[in-house]
Amino acid sequence: MQQLFNFFIKNKIFVLFLLLFSIAISLTIKSHQFHRTKLLNSSNYIIGSIYGLSNSVSQYFHLVKENKLLLEENSKIKSQLFNQTKYSTIDPVLEQHFNLNPAIVYKNSYSLKNNYITLNKGLKDGINEDYGVVTSKGIVGVIDKTSSKYCRVLSILNSNSKINVKLKKTNHFGTLSWDSKSAGIVQLNDIQDLVKLTIGDSVTTSGFSSIFPANIPVGTISSYRLNDTKDLYVIDVKLFNDMTNLEHVYIIKNTDFNEIDNLNQYDE
Repeated sequence: MQQLFNFFIKNKIFVLFLLLFSIAISLTIKSHQFHRTKLLNSSNYIIGSIYGLSNSVSQYFHLVKENKLLLEENSKIKSQLFNQTKYSTIDPVLEQHFNLNPAIVYKNSYSLKNNYITLNKGLKDGINEDYGVVTSKGIVGVIDKTSSKYCRVLSILNSNSKINVKLKKTNHFGTLSWDSKSAGIVQLNDIQDLVKLTIGDSVTTSGFSSIFPANIPVGTISSYRLNDTKDLYVIDVKLFNDMTNLEHVYIIKNTDFNEIDNLNQYDE
């Protein structure tokens, strides 16, 4: 209390000025309609700005929640679409079932020879190795390591990545790999030189594995050439996905994975 009193004594001239200034402003506003209107408008503007800022913050957090719900709903819809097709590497009448889990990209590399992606889903979410990862535009890669809360994805931009894909128009299939040169171009190999190719033709997953359903988009043919033996094409595929800008992805779980994998275990 003594310190407050000392403050007023020390700054009595300034305090007196503020008091007189406030009285003058008050008398001016009371006696002039114009000044009252200006003050009211200014007050409304300030209060409106504060409410607007508060509402924007509230909407932001609401959108985060809505975005999560939208991703979950998209997962259900995509799961239904994937499950409309029946196919298998073992028996054409064996039906595969796919569930999708939305995930967020925590880390993504794309400029190295062997690139990986880290997602915020792991064993506690039912995520295991050899699950495929996609976006709404196309494939991303295959999970190769998992922990309790996270998983690592072997990106399609990895020299060790090998994914079975096909030409959508002719159904000829081959292996998708990466030559480590461009983050937007991957290579389709093992297509016979007798196959008719056209720039712009679509490439999709073949469905000849238990990781990806058939017909998930990959990209389009941007160029092609014959290999060294002149009997197979090396096809450059321009990806639908921008692998340098990934945020939300879907993890594909094949509920029949273990059963199909066991069927593929042949005795040597």
